[in-house]
Amino acid sequence: MSQPLASDFFSSEHTDHHALFENDPLVWELLSEIKPYLQFRLQPENHGHVIGHPVIGEQVYIGEGTVIEPGVYIEGPAWIGKNCRIRHGAYLRENVITGDDCVLGNSCEFKNCLLLNGAQVPHFSYIGDSILGYQAHLGAGVICSNLRTDQKSVKVDWKGERIDTGRRKFGAIIGDRVEVGCQAVLNPGTLLGPGSMVHPGAIVTGTLAEGAVAKNPNMIRMSD
Repeated sequence: MSQPLASDFFSSEHTDHHALFENDPLVWELLSEIKPYLQFRLQPENHGHVIGHPVIGEQVYIGEGTVIEPGVYIEGPAWIGKNCRIRHGAYLRENVITGDDCVLGNSCEFKNCLLLNGAQVPHFSYIGDSILGYQAHLGAGVICSNLRTDQKSVKVDWKGERIDTGRRKFGAIIGDRVEVGCQAVLNPGTLLGPGSMVHPGAIVTGTLAEGAVAKNPNMIRMSD
């Protein structure tokens, strides 16, 4: 039975954390590797620029050129790459890894997640137990829901199969260069292929193929 691999969604050349992608794991296995990866490899240092008095935990690495704005709370463990912008009110909980040139925006919450280089989450989003690919971009208010309402293990749809991941918490896999419109909700276990697009306000469940578009059927287009 075919199963979704990391290489189906991401190019590992767009991250310094190549060890996470060794042997091309299943996409949800990456989520389980974030915590031990940080435990064994993280060396806390701050090479960035801190503005005001954000709260930064002891187990945090911040790369050169990264700016941490006032009101940020970084619990850690966290590994933040170079030339990132962590904006006012961002809340980074445990086990967060970002690549270089990422934006973690105002009033956004991050937990057990991996962002590859150039990923942007600028405003009012929740990113839990999820992975964002190279130059993936989320519009304002996008939610990566990571827990089913019935709290059962999350299943994914892949090539005609329904696969039980065994994970109680699993948000979204957002491939390289994916665009997600404002106020979209990605339900647990959503898989977005590279270069795909989700329209604003859409509620998405399942798998979106590479380059495909998920439209919002409730969107109204006004004309003269």
